[in-house]
Amino acid sequence: MKLLHISASPRGRDSESLAIAGTFLDTVREVNPDTPIEQWDLWDGTLPPFGPPAVSAKMTVFAGQQPSGEAAQAWDAAITTFRRFDAADTYLFSVPMWNAGVPYILKQLIDVVSQPGLAFGFDPQTGYTGLLQGKRAAVIYTSAVYGPERPPAFGTDFQAPYVEDWLRWAGVADITPIHFRPNLATADAAAARATAHARAREAAKLLTAAP
Repeated sequence: MKLLHISASPRGRDSESLAIAGTFLDTVREVNPDTPIEQWDLWDGTLPPFGPPAVSAKMTVFAGQQPSGEAAQAWDAAITTFRRFDAADTYLFSVPMWNAGVPYILKQLIDVVSQPGLAFGFDPQTGYTGLLQGKRAAVIYTSAVYGPERPPAFGTDFQAPYVEDWLRWAGVADITPIHFRPNLATADAAAARATAHARAREAAKLLTAAP
C-alpha cells in the first residue's frame, strides 16, 4: 500500500490542517512502518497549468481523437500528473477552507487529473463511471470561522461537499472526513483541536490496515 499526502495549505508550520496531517502520518509510521509515504505540496511548482491547450486536449480526447502541438504537450503533462496521483492506494488531503470552498491550487490538481480514460469513463446512456476504484481517502477540513452549528453569517460549506462529491465521482467511495472547525475569533480551540488529532490517529490506524 502506498499513501499519498496532498497538501493544499501554504501556511507551513502555522497550518492547522498540516499539523493534523502530521499526527495522521506519524501514526501510520508507528503502526505500519513499511507503508511508503509520499508528500505532495501542491505549492511546490510541480503542478502543470490547466489552460487553453489542456482544455483543447481534453475535449479532443473526449471526442476519440489525438491532440497535437501544444495540446499534445499539455496532455502529456496531465497524464504524468495523473500517474503520480494514481500510484497511491490511499490519499490524505489537507484542505483549509478558502472563501467557503477549497484553495485554488487543489481545484487545479482536480482539473488536471480529471481526464477521460484516466479518472473517469463516460457512456452517453449511463453517464460517468469513476475509474479510481478500490482506493481510500482521508480528508482533513479546517476552517477558522465556519462551523455547521453556526448561523449563515459565519459562512457556508462548499468545501467538504465539493471534495467528497469529486472523490465519489472519480470512484473513491471509502472517504474518512476529519474536521477542525473552531470559531477562533471567540472560542478556545484546544478541545476541538484535541478531538481532531484523536480522529486523525483513529483514521490512520483504520485506513492503513489491510483491506
